[in-house]
Amino acid sequence: MTNAELISTDPGWVIALKALLIFAVGVVLTILSVWAERRIVARMQMRLGPNRVGPFGLIQALADGVKLALKEDLIPAAADKIVFIVAPIISATTAFMAFAVIPMTGKVNFFGKETAMQLTDIPVGVLYILAVASVGVYGIVLAGWSSGSTYPLLGGLRSSAQVISYEIAMGLSLVAVFIYSGSMSTSSIIDAQQKSWWYGLILFPSFVIYAISMVGETNRAPFDLAEAEGELVGGFHTEYSSLKFALFFLAEYVNIIGVSALATTLFLGGYHAVPGLGFTETWLGGWFTFFWFFIKVLGFFYVFVWLRGTLPRLRYDQFMQFGWKILIPASLIWILIVASLRLISNENAPRKVLFIFAGVVVVLITGLTAALDNSKAKKRNRVYPEASAPSFPVPSLPNEISSINVSNTGGDRV
Repeated sequence: MTNAELISTDPGWVIALKALLIFAVGVVLTILSVWAERRIVARMQMRLGPNRVGPFGLIQALADGVKLALKEDLIPAAADKIVFIVAPIISATTAFMAFAVIPMTGKVNFFGKETAMQLTDIPVGVLYILAVASVGVYGIVLAGWSSGSTYPLLGGLRSSAQVISYEIAMGLSLVAVFIYSGSMSTSSIIDAQQKSWWYGLILFPSFVIYAISMVGETNRAPFDLAEAEGELVGGFHTEYSSLKFALFFLAEYVNIIGVSALATTLFLGGYHAVPGLGFTETWLGGWFTFFWFFIKVLGFFYVFVWLRGTLPRLRYDQFMQFGWKILIPASLIWILIVASLRLISNENAPRKVLFIFAGVVVVLITGLTAALDNSKAKKRNRVYPEASAPSFPVPSLPNEISSINVSNTGGDRV
């Protein structure tokens, strides 16, 4: 029996309990994620990290949450108060909504009811997640606009442009998954991967494009340009404090867990075990499948932390060029290749057609590579007028004056 069939008969109390459990898991994972990120980055930079509050500093993130709750809640005089208050609620709410269609386990016994840890399964589940993520950016944009300050407004505008750019690449990277699985339902995509290899291997370019896009989508380093402290003080949440700032903090980490869970679902077989260890899926009455799901999500989270601890922040123009000139064209070319190969395989085309198609792909990739190299060469050889010698007289530097005096006196200085 599939997950869709299991959860279709769930009574209301089971749905409510599962929703409460998913919310609690999201909050607890946020607390643990903050602690883990600080410890991992500290180890990368040869520091200790939090180690005083509780064993291994485990209660440090909880203490930080209590500190945020007890801080004074300030609202700027120039702010639009209603929008200023609603904005962080939008960000936090939409972050949790994405988990409604993500399957976290297979068939389990939930308080005597046979079900799966998934709230609902709709035919367009992946599109629902993309739509919810698109609405989430309204919280950031409205926060920047309603603050009545310049830096938050610039951070909100940056974030809107950033999310639009990288959501296009993210959506295009998922098209190949839809073509191969024949469905947009998350549970159907997981089931389709059980009949073949994981899509992270078969559709590796899509996996790489999605992995890059999800970092840009969540405003994380090295793509955290919406809150760049060196340029925008703190970005869109500069004017926020206390629990409102905590909601933005919560939304950021829940979004990280959300995009990692989606990557696990679409590319790494979801809650299923690693090939060769499928027998473990029946352990603990099926609940051990949550362990496999959790391990895969934590692997993606470690990559987020790894990137933050190693890569410097990009310039905004470099970031936008990378999205529009590299990721989106690469996604379009890859979709063309996948769709053509899928059609050829379904039609049982002769080997000659495959060789012709492979030749066309090689020529196309070679031409694009040559065009890119030519563009880089032109940029390196470009002569900038402002870099040439000025046409107006420029006074000599002090060192130049000293050298002139030395040469005029035959090497003797006065």
